[in-house]
Amino acid sequence: MPAPLPLDGQLCFSLYSASMAITRVYKPILDRLGITYPQYLVLHALWEKDGRTVGAIGERLALESSTITPLVKRLEAAGLVERRRNPEDERQVQVFLTEQGQAIREQCGCLGEAILEKTDLTLDRLAALNSEAQALRDSLARE
Repeated sequence: MPAPLPLDGQLCFSLYSASMAITRVYKPILDRLGITYPQYLVLHALWEKDGRTVGAIGERLALESSTITPLVKRLEAAGLVERRRNPEDERQVQVFLTEQGQAIREQCGCLGEAILEKTDLTLDRLAALNSEAQALRDSLARE
């Protein structure tokens, strides 16, 4: 049986460690805003489409509803979102941004700039990497 590749030769480790490095760059900015990276992702899903259900947020982020619910509850306690029952289907809980949740969007715009400043990669190279990572994700997610 062949020995496993060294960590740096494994795509999964390269992607994992790159993700961790990006999160470390984001952390001081998100700390100033009082939110975590997973909370930022929930907000971002709502900036794309406000009023999503908890399940729809989970689908967008590829996370289980049981992971999304505590994030939404903490965001609600912080005054960034509010949960409401869907009047057309009481079983569904929709999540809406508050004014404060909308306003924080402007302050998160600098996250991408922080990555660009921290690397020596061009905007085109970062866009290409993003596209390649999305293609990999989509191909792995196919059933």
